[in-house]
Amino acid sequence: MIKHLMTIDDEPIDQKMYRRLISKSGIVETLHQPMSGQEALNFLAAPDRPKIDAMLLDINMPGMSGFEFLEKAQAAHGNSFVRYAVLMLSSSTRRQDQERAAAFPMVRDYLAKPLTIEALEGIDKKLAEINASPAQSIS
Repeated sequence: MIKHLMTIDDEPIDQKMYRRLISKSGIVETLHQPMSGQEALNFLAAPDRPKIDAMLLDINMPGMSGFEFLEKAQAAHGNSFVRYAVLMLSSSTRRQDQERAAAFPMVRDYLAKPLTIEALEGIDKKLAEINASPAQSIS
């Protein structure tokens, strides 16, 4: 089970779709849904925040792109701001975006929207492997 999943996306419709799909999957205990990179950074800065297992991060957001969020989160927290991985979730199929995402050590995958239950199950499977062997986590 994914204990804490965060979806960072500025689109209310996308966030609503994520909530429905995640609820239907039954494999996420707690969903955190900041609507911007800044809101997510504020969450990560809280001293009593739960450890986020995985993040689904949109690239194209106003104010702060997904890439800018990654740069700021990494500068503030190192690679350990997420337990398993950040998965870029975008409608962009630009090769430049995929290559830029791959340059961040915490980014483990680049998924095309829409989110699928299979993608969530893949995250759950990887977290189960990490729990069996803690040395595989990013931190």
